[in-house]
Amino acid sequence: MDTVTGILELAKATMERHPVTISIAVIFGLQHILRRVRKTRRSRILLRTRERVLVIGASSGIGRAIAHEYAAKGSRVCVVGRREQQLQQVADECASMVPVYAAGSAPDEASRILPIKADFCNVDDMVALREQLEKEWGGLDTLVISAGVSALRPLLEVAGVERRDGAFYPLHAGSEGVRCAVSAGTAAMQGNYVGPLICAVTFIPLLSSTSPAPSILLISSLAAVVPAPTRSLYASTKGASLLLYQSLAIEHPSIAFTYVLPSTVEGDFRASAVDGGPVREADPSKHGLKRDAVAKRCLEAVDQREKAVFIPTFTGRVGHLGYWLFPSIIERIAARKYNYTAQ
Repeated sequence: MDTVTGILELAKATMERHPVTISIAVIFGLQHILRRVRKTRRSRILLRTRERVLVIGASSGIGRAIAHEYAAKGSRVCVVGRREQQLQQVADECASMVPVYAAGSAPDEASRILPIKADFCNVDDMVALREQLEKEWGGLDTLVISAGVSALRPLLEVAGVERRDGAFYPLHAGSEGVRCAVSAGTAAMQGNYVGPLICAVTFIPLLSSTSPAPSILLISSLAAVVPAPTRSLYASTKGASLLLYQSLAIEHPSIAFTYVLPSTVEGDFRASAVDGGPVREADPSKHGLKRDAVAKRCLEAVDQREKAVFIPTFTGRVGHLGYWLFPSIIERIAARKYNYTAQ
């Protein structure tokens, strides 16, 4: 009895001294338990070799790695992107990865890997894509949204205004500067919000009506929930699409929605910056998450029907929670990461 009393007193004292630490530990513990007792894996309901997967933004980056993973598991994969040459290369790579046991299981083996050049911001392209999938596959099981654009500059810098020694140069943004900021913002909104919106409206009915276990995977970003300097346009538009899909998950409970929020990932994604900004953080190709590792975690999350997935888990969860508990500390960490100093 004395031992039990001592343990309870120690636990109480620890909770009083370190409430935040204990709370974070409890949250991680509960998350781990919930993952263990989650519903039946999706792959037991829908065999991988029968799964029909559409990957938007498959010509490079995480989307390319996800397409590889699905092809290697025997799924039928439609890879979509705007760059035809890179798209065909991805399709060839996927075709070479199809396992022997899956080969020939599709009614028409030629349709197992489908490369389709299309822009997910173009309504006509997406409707035509849906019609082709209905014709080739008779429906869709998994929609992956991995396309998007980056933005790397402070907003006022985009408008031609710099801050030095506490003053703005020039004092105000001119009409042309404001137009530049609006143009960059519109491009970011198109690539990070309007495109995902078009995909949702176009494919949700098809998923719901043709799949025994429909699923949507949105590749978002840690920046969507943890603000950072120089990422105002990127973060706000990624946050908008994240909230859009979180709302859609409530409106369409028969579809399993998964949102993956990785931190910096290796690769040349930042070359798509709509504001022409330079990369400020440490070299992503050396210090970023590996695309293949992110892709594997994405497939695991879809199979387990997880909702929000942070990669890395600890860093993402602590950053997200920490911003609400200690915002000034997280802001300083973010400023350091992006080598940004307010003048």
